Amino acid sequence: MPDERFATPDNTALRVALWRALHLRLDPAPHVFEDEIGLRIADPDPDWRDRPDMDPDLTRWFRAAIVARARFIDDLVIEQVERGAEQYLVLGAGLDTFVQRRPEVAARLRVFEVDRPGPQAWKRRRLEDLGYGVPDRLHLVPVDFESGASWWDELTAAGFDPTRPTVVASTGVALYLTRQANTDTLRRLASPAPGSTPAMTFRLPPELLDSDEHRAAFRIAIEGAKAAETPFVSFYPPEELPESAREVGFATARHVSAAELNERYFAHRPDGPRTSSGEELLVATT
Repeated sequence: MPDERFATPDNTALRVALWRALHLRLDPAPHVFEDEIGLRIADPDPDWRDRPDMDPDLTRWFRAAIVARARFIDDLVIEQVERGAEQYLVLGAGLDTFVQRRPEVAARLRVFEVDRPGPQAWKRRRLEDLGYGVPDRLHLVPVDFESGASWWDELTAAGFDPTRPTVVASTGVALYLTRQANTDTLRRLASPAPGSTPAMTFRLPPELLDSDEHRAAFRIAIEGAKAAETPFVSFYPPEELPESAREVGFATARHVSAAELNERYFAHRPDGPRTSSGEELLVATT
């Protein structure tokens, strides 16, 4: 077990939680996604809105992408629970708050969150400090990827049952992994019971973004990630990951574009946010 005295939150996960909170403070109602719990867990400094990565204008597309993908995943989980899903697996869980925000849905699921030991220990402590605790239905699965540990072995040891239909969310992860690691993850996720549904975000190459402004903003993000020693590794054109998913055994695989997310969540908000074409989704079924 990691020493919790030295556990720290993941910077990327913190940023996502703050962008979710910023959506409620800057963007007009009705809000696409509401998450104040993530902000409470993050417990940032009082002046967190003055951080450079919280700049309202420079981050508006990234903020919109974060809330759109979060809402899409929530909608998918709820839809799949009604179709019989029994488990929900979150890879690279960060400060995910589904169990705390949607207890009525989570009560019908066994939820597994996979993350690195240090940040997960920190999150566990914050959940306890805030009075949420870790209910029996929530399984926090620490995996030390640097040690070569198998996340699948750790997951099944924690009680995950591959024979039960499962919803899987992997958001903001594929970008940081090699292509081979992403293919291996897809191959493993093709093995759970029929009716399982993984959803994975991926990033388009900068040259495929839909405007000079978006391309410039994304290149700034790429440089920032490199400077923070969390470089972006893998980019995919729209149909490559769906094709890979079908090749490793998924029955269906489809691309959900940023344009589709905009139409679904932002179409009637002329003064509101829009996600750029940078982040897209793969949704597959076994």
